[in-house]
Amino acid sequence: MKLAIYGAGSLGTILGAYITRNGYAIDLISRNKSHIRGLKTKGARITGTVKMTVPVKALLPEEITGKYDIIFLMTKTVDNEAAIKQCSRRLTGNGIICTMQNGLPEMSVSEIIGEDRTFGCSVEWGATLIGDGMCELTSEEDSITFSLGSFSRNPDVEKLQQLKTILESMGHVDIEKNFIGARWSKLLINSSFSGMSAALGCTFGEAAENKTSRLCIQRIMKECIDVSKKAGIKIEPVQGKDICRLFDYQTAIKRYFSFLLIPFAIRKHRLLKASMLQDLEKGRKSEVDSINGVVCKYGEKYGVPTHYNDVVINVIHEIEQGKRKPCFDNIGLFRELP
Repeated sequence: MKLAIYGAGSLGTILGAYITRNGYAIDLISRNKSHIRGLKTKGARITGTVKMTVPVKALLPEEITGKYDIIFLMTKTVDNEAAIKQCSRRLTGNGIICTMQNGLPEMSVSEIIGEDRTFGCSVEWGATLIGDGMCELTSEEDSITFSLGSFSRNPDVEKLQQLKTILESMGHVDIEKNFIGARWSKLLINSSFSGMSAALGCTFGEAAENKTSRLCIQRIMKECIDVSKKAGIKIEPVQGKDICRLFDYQTAIKRYFSFLLIPFAIRKHRLLKASMLQDLEKGRKSEVDSINGVVCKYGEKYGVPTHYNDVVINVIHEIEQGKRKPCFDNIGLFRELP
C-alpha cells in the first residue's frame, strides 16, 4: 500500500513518525515549507512525553507525483474544500480517505469521493507544533487512543482492519459501530476543553484547575450531552470511560461530583495546548465553527439552549478579529450565564 498523511502538522508529524518507525512507507505532506525542510534534513523530532527522532519522507503538495491507496486527512477543517479535492485527485482507483479532523468532517469528504471510500477517525491525544521538523507530544504515551469507523452503511471490514493495523503503530484503536457517537465523544471534549482553553489562552490542565473555568467546562459538557440526547445520538465511551454517566447530572449532588472529576479526567492530557489556541497565537482562523459551532447548530435544530458554547464562539471570533486576546480575563464574559 502507498500511504500519505495530508496535513502533517503537529498530530500528523507524530503519527507519521510512529507509522514510519513501525516499518510502513508513508509520505508526510504539508504546505509549511520550513517544517517540511526540517523533516527532510533532520527527520521528525518528537519531544514532550516521549523523545525520538525518526527519518521520514516529507513533501510539499506540489512535490507529490504518485497516487495513494490511503490518505489520512489531517488539515484544518477551514481548508477542507480545497484539501479534499486535492486528495481525491491523488487516490488510486479504489483508494480511501480517512479523515482525522475535528468536528464532523465525514459528510464533506463523502460528497466528493463517496460514502464507501470515506472513513473517519477520532484522535484522542494532543500535540504542539514547534516547527522545523519538531513537535511536542503533550499527552501521556499510554493514553494514546483512536476511535475508527466507516461512513458507509455497509462498511468495508477489510479496509477498516487495514486502517486499524496501521494506526496501532502508535496506540490503541477501537473500531466503532456507532461512529457518529464516537465523533460526538471527541466533539464534547473539544468543545469543552479546547474551546475554553483557547478562549482563556491556557492548557487543558490550567482550564480544569481553575474553579471558574472548570464550571464553564462542566456546563459546555452538559450542553453537548443534552443536545446529543435530543438528537438521538448515543455518545460513546472515551478510553473506557462513560462520559454521560460521569458528567451528565440532574441533581445537585451529581453536579458537584462531576465538577470534582474534571481535573482527574483530563490529567493525562493536562499539558495539551488546543490546536485552536495555537492557531489564534499565529493569527490564523480557528476551527471553532467546526467544533463548538456544530453543537450550537444541533442545539438550534433540536431546541436545546447552548449558552456556554455560544459565548466560546463569540470570544474566539473576537480574538480572530483582533478585538481581544486569549487570556483569563475573558472568563468574565461567562459569569452572567445560568
